[in-house]
Amino acid sequence: MRISPARYRTIAAVALGLLCAIVITGAAVRLTGSGLGCDDWPNCNDQRLIDVSSNHAAIEQVNRLFTGAVALGVIAAVLGSLWRAPRRRDLVVLSLGLVAGVLGQIVLGGITVLVDLHPLAVQGHMLLSMVLVANAVVLLRRAGEPDDSTRTAAVSSPTSRLTWAVTVGTAVAIVAGTVVTGAGPHAGDEDVQRFDVAITTAARLHGIAVLVTVALGALLALRVQRRADERRVLANPISSWLFVAVLQGAIGYVQYFNDVPELLVGLHVAGATALWSMTVWLLLTTRVAVPAAVAGGEPALATA
Repeated sequence: MRISPARYRTIAAVALGLLCAIVITGAAVRLTGSGLGCDDWPNCNDQRLIDVSSNHAAIEQVNRLFTGAVALGVIAAVLGSLWRAPRRRDLVVLSLGLVAGVLGQIVLGGITVLVDLHPLAVQGHMLLSMVLVANAVVLLRRAGEPDDSTRTAAVSSPTSRLTWAVTVGTAVAIVAGTVVTGAGPHAGDEDVQRFDVAITTAARLHGIAVLVTVALGALLALRVQRRADERRVLANPISSWLFVAVLQGAIGYVQYFNDVPELLVGLHVAGATALWSMTVWLLLTTRVAVPAAVAGGEPALATA
């Protein structure tokens, strides 16, 4: 059985979409207080594997079942990498990384329930999701590159370093955001442990990380705007990134000053997932795939 590179890229895109979607469904579980709607693992409770006798149990059960759809998408990515013609080792390795991540999520999900939604476990669940999303973005990007190609720098070294700074800043902001969540009211259940930190302090640190990262993104956009060769490469991804980042910051401030309503928190989680995907894509765009036979003849980019 063989599939085309274009078909495999579609499979990779579906896997990425499913991995992003399950972050949002997981947030819905927490925001509706359904984190312990199923208080056992892998059964929903000590009597039933599947239980929808209450709203909380049904919501948690749907999220668990959706994990099956994610698993199918990841399995399709692995099988597709093996059936793709021609087969490429990098795509096989990246798709297996998705398998490892999903298995880790299943185990961590069970641990999270067994420790009664301890905030460290919930935080780890979210951060592992971000690792999986990054893996899927890289897989999608690589699946769109020509076979027998090599990647070379598409921007100057200073621009590449500034892009890395934006990436690290975004990661720090997301981690800080999980601390805010761990200290805030949306724990997934009314009687679970929270981080021993004032939510105002956590929110301020998160806000500072966001402002610094947005400033770095604006600096990158200004630098790219002044260089025609780099503008062709990065103008669209950095413009999109800035739009989503500013919108995400606005949602964050609005939700904070309105006692973090569930709907806005859900939008904030969805925005964080989208922004992280775009950040990884932006970073990958700083290198371009060229045929291996001509890679050595590529002109060097300016370093200033």
